[in-house]
Amino acid sequence: MSKASFKIEASVREDQGKGASRRLRREGNIPAIVYGGKKEPVSLTINHNELLKHLDHEAFFSHILELTVGGETDEVVLRDLHRHPFKPTVVLHADFQRITRGQKMRMNVPLHFENREESKGAKAGGVISVIHNEVEVECLPRQLPEYLTVDLTDLDVNEAYHLSEIKLPEGIALPELALGEEHDVAVVAIHPPKVEEEPEEEEAGGEEAAGGEEEA
Repeated sequence: MSKASFKIEASVREDQGKGASRRLRREGNIPAIVYGGKKEPVSLTINHNELLKHLDHEAFFSHILELTVGGETDEVVLRDLHRHPFKPTVVLHADFQRITRGQKMRMNVPLHFENREESKGAKAGGVISVIHNEVEVECLPRQLPEYLTVDLTDLDVNEAYHLSEIKLPEGIALPELALGEEHDVAVVAIHPPKVEEEPEEEEAGGEEAAGGEEEA
């Protein structure tokens, strides 16, 4: 998997409170915070449009980012993103967490479903149903994958692809599987094609005839 690179410039935010946050947004910036990594949390200000450009890339949500504040750069991951409830392109706040080299971390990474149309089930007219678009992984920061691949080639109608079947790169684990077999959930399934029932014209015609006899 190719690795993307994301760099974020931020400044320390001095003003706190809702009023200060509103002023930031009017100026084209958003409030944010970075924490973890044996350092104190720091309130930040980030340019909204610059952050929005990064959000166009799926990898941004499951990738180690370079966050520079006052000339000092930390490696971080995006932990939370607050968007406007009615305007998804408007970001209200962002949370970043510093990572520690050599220390395992947990992150959600997207699933890429390959060979949909070429799958046995799709060729048989089945309907592909994606149940989970992402899964939580545990690994060292440098091993963090941008995504995991699910190959649907051999998946047939009435079959499902489970967590335990996902091929994992070296050093990657799925914490959910450690909780027991009942947590080996399906991430995608192929259902039989829906068959539309033909209208029962003969029966309806019979009822009309019976109605006509009663009137007579």
